[in-house]
Amino acid sequence: MKNVMKKKIFFGFLLMFLSIGFSAAAQPWWHTLEQGKRHFRDGAYGYALLSFEDARRQRRAMYEAMESDLIAMMSLAEVRLMGDSLQRVDDFARLRRYDRAAAALDEVYYRFPGNSFSNSATAALEALSSLKDYPEAEYWIGEIYRVEGELGLAISQFQRAHDMRPLLENPGFDVELLYKIAGIHKLRQEYTAMERTLLTILDNDTLWLAREEDGRVSAESFARNAMIRTLNNEGIGRFLTLYRYDNKIVELAHRELGMYYHATGRHNKAVEHLMFAFLIQNSTIIQEIIRQEFDFTFTSLEALLPYIQRSSLLAEYAENVEYYKTAFYLGSSLFGDGNTRSAGILWSFLASSSRSGEWQNRAISQLRQPRLEPAIEMP
Repeated sequence: MKNVMKKKIFFGFLLMFLSIGFSAAAQPWWHTLEQGKRHFRDGAYGYALLSFEDARRQRRAMYEAMESDLIAMMSLAEVRLMGDSLQRVDDFARLRRYDRAAAALDEVYYRFPGNSFSNSATAALEALSSLKDYPEAEYWIGEIYRVEGELGLAISQFQRAHDMRPLLENPGFDVELLYKIAGIHKLRQEYTAMERTLLTILDNDTLWLAREEDGRVSAESFARNAMIRTLNNEGIGRFLTLYRYDNKIVELAHRELGMYYHATGRHNKAVEHLMFAFLIQNSTIIQEIIRQEFDFTFTSLEALLPYIQRSSLLAEYAENVEYYKTAFYLGSSLFGDGNTRSAGILWSFLASSSRSGEWQNRAISQLRQPRLEPAIEMP
């Protein structure tokens, strides 16, 4: 009986593999990838994995064939005499009807900006060769590993996709890949690796990265230092009156780093990151309020609460970015860094908000007896 069941399972997988293989041969690689996504959404992870691997193979095979066609033409003696001129090689392909080589060049022109090659045929060939990689397929294979609990393999796949980021169809997706990697490191309690990945994300934050150059303070560095002074000396209300910053893509990285540094007792670093996260959160909220009420002027954090409570969109946003938790730990980090006044202002704000849940209760407790309170979780 067991042997019969094994045979049924074997033939079932064989039939599945063959059916996917035959259908994949008749459709382009991008269509196979979309088919895999549908399987993934349906929870059919085995079918999805086969589709993603087929898509990766199909793309590689297509560009390898194009590369071979172009190399074959460029290897002709009369073409070699033309040197490395891309224009002359292109003209030769079209005039002499080397149609497959011309199609390969057209694909390169489609995938890369026209000025990428400096009229170098070798550079165009190298660019064509790079197109054999398929970062989206690598990412989706990583997603299969992630949902199946194979987190080490998932990280490897996400890193492979990130290494291929110049080929991503959505250029901003490279940051999402880094967030995926950081999230897995956090889950595995690999905090140093998590920190390193989150700091890499902040390469997209020009204000955060600003440094002194040649002994001169850049405008961005001056603004960042001024922001910290304002928060420390004049409190959160004045800080949010003076500054706006809407680089939403780095908000989570700042928030996660701030929580991590708070949990590990590095309160001055926690203040800087949580300050940026809270500024981005409030800038987003204020922008949405102004979109609905064009003459709105920010006066205080407490004045934002009715808008957040009335708007399902803002309430959902506040929950998604852990708005009240961020405010609490920014206050706690300020307290740990010796700024009790600014900490008290943030805790008073939370204490006045019934929608802040546990953070209202914890803020009230801190106002009664200020103390360094460890984070609930790492980070």
